[in-house]
Amino acid sequence: MGHKKLIRFAAIREFSNVLEYPEQMPGRWQQFFGNNNPLVLELACGRGEYTLGLASMYPGVNFIGVDIKGNRLYNGAKKALEEHLTNAAFLRIQIDKLMAFFAPGEVQAIWITFPDPQLRTSKARKRLTHPKFLRIYQQLIVAGGVIHLKTDSPDLYRFTKTVLDAYGMLPDEDTDDLYSGANLPPVLQIRTHYESLDIAGSSRVHYLQFRLPANPLPDIDKTLQEQLKVYEAATEGGR
Repeated sequence: MGHKKLIRFAAIREFSNVLEYPEQMPGRWQQFFGNNNPLVLELACGRGEYTLGLASMYPGVNFIGVDIKGNRLYNGAKKALEEHLTNAAFLRIQIDKLMAFFAPGEVQAIWITFPDPQLRTSKARKRLTHPKFLRIYQQLIVAGGVIHLKTDSPDLYRFTKTVLDAYGMLPDEDTDDLYSGANLPPVLQIRTHYESLDIAGSSRVHYLQFRLPANPLPDIDKTLQEQLKVYEAATEGGR
């Protein structure tokens, strides 16, 4: 590990707004923030631009950026402290461990902003809109809570729509070119570092907003994986 990363890892351990695998946190986030405001998560938050932007726009809501990369969290956490954003915090954990840190219904909404699309079919279960993760979110989020996905990956966008369709869920909002529309609300204008890189080379941003049903989502993982393999084989054959 580089010297700079070591310094940042040491620094975030002293930051009051960063928690690393904290114990006994489910149901105690209101105590942590010192208020009864709603709680919103940004998953795979990276440098935390969205967490900071949302916290600035909505001082009456508490925001937590979640990521495993402490080197990235350092940037957002440091800026939040400098700007006195007391309603912004950061949680360093693996996202598939969320249930160990939040109580059922403790989360009001979830933002997934420019996550790694995990393009290989063999890694589909790591996609943050895979049924595996949706089942986790369903246990944390309030009934009717909104999930937002912003991505520059057309593959992740199509995959998410496939998952929603498989569950019979219609998105509240769906666009494959977010910034082409007029009167875009400020909450959707926040830009992240990874968005600016346009790693997917699509030159456009895709956006989905959806809600999970009240009833537990069935396990469709094997069927979905087979569909992905068929699609991958078909696209490979067409090249």
